Amino acid sequence: DWYKTLLPEQIPFISYPYEWSFGQLKDAALLTLSIMKLAVEHGMILKDASAYNIQFTGGKAIFIDTLSFEKYDPNKTWVAYRQFCQMFLFPLYLGHYTKTGIQKILSVYPEGIPVDITAKLLPFKSRFNLGVRLHVLLQKNISARNIKNEKENFSKNKLLHLVSHLESIIRSLHNEDKTKGWDNYYTETILGKQYLDEKEKIFRSFIDPLNITTALDLGANTGHFSKILAAKATQVIAVDDDGKTIDALYHEIKCSQIKNVLPLVVDISNPSPAIGFNNTERASFQGRIKTELVAALAIIHHLVIGKNITLGLLAEYFQNICNQLIIEWVPREDEKVQQMLAGRKDVFQDYTEDFFTTQFSKYFNINKKAAIPGTKRVLYFLLKK
Repeated sequence: DWYKTLLPEQIPFISYPYEWSFGQLKDAALLTLSIMKLAVEHGMILKDASAYNIQFTGGKAIFIDTLSFEKYDPNKTWVAYRQFCQMFLFPLYLGHYTKTGIQKILSVYPEGIPVDITAKLLPFKSRFNLGVRLHVLLQKNISARNIKNEKENFSKNKLLHLVSHLESIIRSLHNEDKTKGWDNYYTETILGKQYLDEKEKIFRSFIDPLNITTALDLGANTGHFSKILAAKATQVIAVDDDGKTIDALYHEIKCSQIKNVLPLVVDISNPSPAIGFNNTERASFQGRIKTELVAALAIIHHLVIGKNITLGLLAEYFQNICNQLIIEWVPREDEKVQQMLAGRKDVFQDYTEDFFTTQFSKYFNINKKAAIPGTKRVLYFLLKK
């Protein structure tokens, strides 16, 4: 006996704040504040300000929790203020002042970084910032003294002033710094424009005949091949453990006509686990990934030599997440591999192309393979058995 059943647009892939880049978290914060302003203008207010109320689809942040609104009461403060600070402002402050990734600490505190932890992690110079003094240090002192002002008169003007102040702070924050070097990956040594052009030709020849809707680009770096995949697939997830390159890709996607690429900060050797009560509140990255095609370009040597993951384990991993796999074999003689082996003992006797094909042939058939001209690298197109 109800009037209507509302079915919202379905989100292709659910992501979590601890997988977002700095720019994504910043946009999610600004969207939350914008919606808060709009709600107040209509006599409503956000009763919670969780980052999980935001998802990214179509190249932008969208608000998905339509049950977060309640009527505005001028006799109450904004009850979601502390939550907003813990889930948005505090991690953005940490990213701004330390110029490091914020994903790992957000994964440790999935409900937001507590104010006392934030105050301890922020550098001393931040204490001279008015916003830090007001929203971090003062809040820490009030929290420590257990002071509550729930009955304090909180007019609309006072509330909107608070929201505008938070907006101005967040707009001023940035995380710009040098990356680990992957932004120059294709311009160093043999990995120059010729290498990239030749690899792209082979890659396009592999995917041109395909009819796919979902793809995952592992180790996406600057997203060069993610954008190529976007012309074929409805949804492309581009992941890399370097938050700075993912942030750059996010800003590029946001300003371009390509709206079906979702950039995420994920370390494939240590991806987001299932967390929450009984490990069922939020699914693992592995559990959420259901894709037709995976591109794993220039990553296998990092996983085997850099992370000590065997080729056998990698073959088993890939067959669990895709039916089609484009993977780049990077041989021991490759300059990048030699650089990785220079500072450690070479115990990777099984790191050979023959052993690679033996292990992956347990789960995949080799459909195509092509050597990349000018290098000893080889692209393989594998089909799951």
